[in-house]
Amino acid sequence: MHTYVLTVTCKSTRGIVAALSGYLAEQSCNIIDSSQFDDLQTGLFFMRISFISEEGVGRSAIEEGLKPIAAKFAMETALHDQSERTKVLLMVSRFGHCLNDLLYRWKIGALPIEIVGVVSNHFDYQKVVVNHDIPFHHIPVTKANKPQAEARIMDVVEQTGTELIVLARYMQILSDQMCSTMSGQIINIHHSFLPSFKGANPYKQAYERGVKLIGATAHYVTADLDEGPIIEQDIARITHAQSAEDYVSIGRDVESQVLARAVHAHIHHRTFINGNRTVVFPASPGSYASERMG
Repeated sequence: MHTYVLTVTCKSTRGIVAALSGYLAEQSCNIIDSSQFDDLQTGLFFMRISFISEEGVGRSAIEEGLKPIAAKFAMETALHDQSERTKVLLMVSRFGHCLNDLLYRWKIGALPIEIVGVVSNHFDYQKVVVNHDIPFHHIPVTKANKPQAEARIMDVVEQTGTELIVLARYMQILSDQMCSTMSGQIINIHHSFLPSFKGANPYKQAYERGVKLIGATAHYVTADLDEGPIIEQDIARITHAQSAEDYVSIGRDVESQVLARAVHAHIHHRTFINGNRTVVFPASPGSYASERMG
C-alpha cells in the first residue's frame, strides 16, 4: 500500500471536500489525515489530504482521475508519494549550529530528506560534511564574482535535482533572479531582533538593551530581504541574570529548532504560500510518527 499526500488550492466554493473525498473512496483510497482552511479575506481554499491506496491504484491513475475535478473547481493540485524523499541542498557560512542540527536529525531519521549536497562560501564545515558522505561545494562569494557564484550554485541545483534549498545560516544575500527562479523553494532562518538590532552582533545589542525574549523566524525567501512568508517561529525567555554569551547560546538553540520544524512542515507538504503569509497545517498526533520516519 502506498501513502500519498494531495494538496489543493482553489477559490472557495461548496462541494470541494465532497468531490475529493468521494473520488478517493471510488479509487479504494482510505483517508488517514485531512486538513483544510478557508481564507475569508482572500476567498481561497487550501486542503491537504493524506491517504493510502489500499488496492494498489497507482499515482498516474489517481492523477488522471483528478483532472475533471481539478478543472471543475479550477484547482491547483499536487500529488506526492510519501516514499519519495525531498532532495535538499543545504547552504552555510561560518555559523554551524543549524547545519549540525539538520545533519543530526537527518542521520537519525527524524528529518526524512535526501541531502544532495552542502554549499558554503567557506571551508569551516567541509570535514563535517564529507564525514557524512555528503558532497561539499566550496563556492566563495565576493562583490566582484557574485553573479558567477550564483550561477555555480544554480548549476549544483540543476545537477542534483534540488527541490528545496535551506539557508542554514548562509550569510549572503541572494539575487532577485535566484529568489524568483526558486520561489517557494528556499527557506531561511534569522533571529527575531530584526529590524531593531542589525549588524554583526545583534545578541550583544539585545543584551545591552535588556531584552527578555529571544526568538527566531523561518520563512520562504523572496526578493524582499528577510520579509518572505513566515513558516515557523518560536521564543525563549531571558532573565537579567544571563550574560551576552547566554543570549547567543539560547538564540542558536531556538534557531536550530525553528528551522528544523519549518523544513519538516515543507517536506511533508503542510505549507501553502498565501500571498505574503502562509497556511501551515500542523501534524496530527496520529500522523507524526509515520512522517518522522518517512
